[in-house]
Amino acid sequence: MTKSRGFLGEEIARAYLETQGLITRERNYQTEYGEIDLIMQDQDILVFVEVKYRSTDRYGSPLEAVNWHKQRKIKQMARHYIAQLGYEPVCRFDVIGILGTEIYWVKGAFS
Repeated sequence: MTKSRGFLGEEIARAYLETQGLITRERNYQTEYGEIDLIMQDQDILVFVEVKYRSTDRYGSPLEAVNWHKQRKIKQMARHYIAQLGYEPVCRFDVIGILGTEIYWVKGAFS
């Protein structure tokens, strides 16, 4: 996937989540382990969001792309972010899958 397509998917996801009442805290948060697409606030819950965009399901669902290895990396990056805060908030890991024009939001996709 190109960076511009990835950026488009993240922008669609961010705008969608904001319509659902979440507040954007960070976009493309960089760590030595990689990047978290979105960090959002859902009332008192800090939400780490992985966004996967695909124009077709030819290679499977975008949600299937967030396997255990990717989940482990996201959790590692989340620990890095939380360490910078100085307190430990309640957290959740969500996945947004965008397939064509359809948006699939999985709250609490993994822990």
